[in-house]
Amino acid sequence: MKAQRFRNGWGGLIDRSRVLNFTFNGKGYQGYEGDTLASALIANGISLVGRSFKYHRPRGIMTAGPEEPNALVQVGEGARTEPNIRATELALTEGLVARSQNCWPTVEYDVGEINDLFSRLFPAGFYYKTFMWPASSWLTYEHYIRKAAGMGKPPLEPDPDHYDHHYGFCDVLIVGGGPAGLAAALAAGRGGARVVLAEQDRRLGGQLLSEPPSGFRRIDGKGLLEWVAAAEAELASLPDVRVLTRTTAFGYYDQNMVTLCQHEPRNGNGVPRQRVHHIRANQVVLASGAIERPLVYGNNDRPGNMLASAARSYVNRYAAQPGTRAVVMTNNDSAYEAAAEVAAGGVELAAVVDLRSSVREELAERVRRWGAQHLVAHAITATHGSRGVWGVDVMALSKDGRGIAHGPTQIVNCDLVLSSGGWNPTVHLFSHAQGRNRYDESLATFVPDRCPQAIRCAGSVTGAFDLKSCLEQGCQAGAAAAADAGFKAKKVPPPRAEAEPEAAPIRAVWRVPLPEGSSAKRFVDHQDDVTVSDIALAERENYSSVEHLKRYTTLGMGTDQGKTSNINGLGILSDILGKLPGDVGTTTFRPPYTPVTISAIAGRESGPHLAPKRRTPMHDWHEQHGAVFVEAGQWYRARYYPRDGETLTDAARRETRHVRECVGMCDVSTLGKIDIQGKDAAEFLNRVYVNGFAKLPVNKARYGVMLREDGVVYDDGTTIRLAENHFLMSATTANAARVMQDLEFALQVYWPELEVSVSSTTDLWASMSVAGPKSREVLEALDSDIDFSSDALPFMGHATGTISGIAAHVFRISFSGELGYELACGAGDGFALWERVMEAGRPIGLEPYGTEALGILRIEKGHVVIGPEINGTATADDLGFGRMCSTKKPYIGHRLKERPGLTHERRQQLVGLKAVDGQTRIRAGMQLVTDPELPLPMRSEGYVASGCFSPNLQEPVATALLENGRGRMDEELWALSPLHGESVKVRVVSAHFVDPEGERIRA
Repeated sequence: MKAQRFRNGWGGLIDRSRVLNFTFNGKGYQGYEGDTLASALIANGISLVGRSFKYHRPRGIMTAGPEEPNALVQVGEGARTEPNIRATELALTEGLVARSQNCWPTVEYDVGEINDLFSRLFPAGFYYKTFMWPASSWLTYEHYIRKAAGMGKPPLEPDPDHYDHHYGFCDVLIVGGGPAGLAAALAAGRGGARVVLAEQDRRLGGQLLSEPPSGFRRIDGKGLLEWVAAAEAELASLPDVRVLTRTTAFGYYDQNMVTLCQHEPRNGNGVPRQRVHHIRANQVVLASGAIERPLVYGNNDRPGNMLASAARSYVNRYAAQPGTRAVVMTNNDSAYEAAAEVAAGGVELAAVVDLRSSVREELAERVRRWGAQHLVAHAITATHGSRGVWGVDVMALSKDGRGIAHGPTQIVNCDLVLSSGGWNPTVHLFSHAQGRNRYDESLATFVPDRCPQAIRCAGSVTGAFDLKSCLEQGCQAGAAAAADAGFKAKKVPPPRAEAEPEAAPIRAVWRVPLPEGSSAKRFVDHQDDVTVSDIALAERENYSSVEHLKRYTTLGMGTDQGKTSNINGLGILSDILGKLPGDVGTTTFRPPYTPVTISAIAGRESGPHLAPKRRTPMHDWHEQHGAVFVEAGQWYRARYYPRDGETLTDAARRETRHVRECVGMCDVSTLGKIDIQGKDAAEFLNRVYVNGFAKLPVNKARYGVMLREDGVVYDDGTTIRLAENHFLMSATTANAARVMQDLEFALQVYWPELEVSVSSTTDLWASMSVAGPKSREVLEALDSDIDFSSDALPFMGHATGTISGIAAHVFRISFSGELGYELACGAGDGFALWERVMEAGRPIGLEPYGTEALGILRIEKGHVVIGPEINGTATADDLGFGRMCSTKKPYIGHRLKERPGLTHERRQQLVGLKAVDGQTRIRAGMQLVTDPELPLPMRSEGYVASGCFSPNLQEPVATALLENGRGRMDEELWALSPLHGESVKVRVVSAHFVDPEGERIRA
């Protein structure tokens, strides 16, 4: 076990009494409770942690937070392994196993590094220009491209942990637990508002956690961490305040709905590994802080290049030295404080290089106090080293800062290069909320401007980087948010902090110039290896829009979403175009702010919990009688009832014949049932269906067809008029939920003036279909007060009464094409009614049949279903429903169905097919052609929608969609299936194979 040779013996917010053992790349190390993996690696002297995506260049730790582009590691083993975890965010735990990714065989000796030698062959957009020819080699290209793509390895075993969701509401949601966020929470909480405070770190305090332990700054007379502890204690004492640490707000949506992801360590205590919170807030205070922006200079990606604020965090919070001798380059004042604190933490300060031409004397004095060089109007033009830094080149800048002045190059020895190019407010969530940002030239970055949602910004996210302003803004935002949420907040003065000296202006140098003849790469996006020259190339090739630049170069498209690269990239582009960054604009910020695991998004909805298993009221009967089930959407339906030795085919054919010759009963409880009531119910159905429903008599049913807005058939079903203003609509099993949603949408958006209510009643009904020539005999054998005769209950009629003492509805409808009745009762009586019907019908020959036989029966009859025939492209006329479409009323899709593309003579129309030889199977999906010798893509004129062997006709039959099908009756074609190597000669016939006149159904 190696010692922590870069760990200071003093300071830090770590618990030195709790030693944690971990392994990195197969070697054992130690850290302390309170460490991140990154801080523990730094304390152990590990600088090389990974490789870049494209060039496989050596990379080290660059930041100390969620903006980290380099230190992505594979964590865990087996089922619990996770790729692309930021070492800067990963809390160190006992036994942690981590390793570098995107490298082979080791991170020190990676064969992929050869890409860097040939980097001239892989400029921006190279993937758009290569692998184009010859097309026949694409399978070879694809093999190697797929092997090179991606970062890390996903687990191959099921995740043993569990994840959860939480839906909550609050008056004020505060994002960020730094000084501004804490001040806002105190102000809102004291006023009685329900407050949720979300902080991505393990501890509250934000940047205050990275202050030196013996710092002189005070809040309300207390030390900074003492004030944080007091604020945390007060928030815990307020009954309506909830504090969530380890919780990242990753998405902001309409009506102030914010999604948060809460992480918990894997400690085996049964707590969900991650929990996604969906919080609907009356008011939101965004105190998300700011991210330091790196400078872009030659070879700025080598291990040892780090943000100044990150080095400050490692020294102060974790008592870890990120190097032994440092050079700092900056264009603003904040890096001087970081330089002093890093020096106080045991790192030798070699030089501070300032891009500006003048600096406040007190800052210069601070540098001299540490015995370091202070080089004003200078820049680091390149770093030296391979798997780390051993020195830098420093050169004087020209007066305008855009070039190198004539003069010698000074080489400064160091192993740590700290840069600070200013600060970028973390405006991501503000942008998710459709907020607009404006460019602040004094800060050289974008700050929040205006937003249509109830959101306030406070602290560094507004561009206010001094502690006094952060506290004041937080207090004001929290009080105002509580007031707008309806609470009268007490007037409490903001926490007091001393004013800080006004910072000198920043000098925006988006790309540090290179001396003439230099070939050093200047990296803008460290994760995706996007350089200054890539951005220049994109502009030369006319990809000068920020959105085009992003996609052409992959700038900001890595897992870090450009947190350290986007503003620099936009600044460089604006430089090249000769515009201000505000005129160039920004790319679109989209959720998630940081990556969220698929498991967290799914929550408990995985495995058997992905969707509910829906069973009909008669499920147990089917199970007891040997039914084999099939999943239909979320439902389990009886597919067939095999007898001894029977296969699926045998049982389905037997059941089909029995329905045609005698009588069978099928469980149809899964069909969607939607109750529609109101004085405008008939008018509503008139507008939904293509055919008329306004004049439908009470106790009569009608088959109806629905279209989408674009004129394509959407669903079909039977609707019964139970009373003058009361209808019961049936919808297909798979489409029922969607139909219900669309009906509600139509009432809320299209026709809110209609007085109609719709309600899904599918689960309230048990339904069974009795079909076959003896079906009336079965019903008449029941103890019932219903008259089942044709005169009393004609085709498409409805009656109510009791059957064996059970209240029931009877509908004279049939999907099989035989004389049929559908019985419906309350779900609780379904099992009993089914048994009593079976018992009464057994002497007559009643047998159950499943969905397989039902499918054969409907194909024989030529009925259409969702999927094969109602395929999302077929119109009502294509399916033979053209005459049903009313010309006297408007309905959804009635205008767009008349578009030329939906009415031309070559439309595919529903037809029937029979095998010419009367024997060969006609498979669903076979392509229909006139000449089997021509190339298939050029000759297909349609396809087989559904096919089966008809046990009643004793030959194969099928339905098909064929170009001008109705005009091609008796024509012979070929049906081909290249996938199965099969072909069959077919004859075009009517799709109604059995009883085309419908005499049986009306018997």
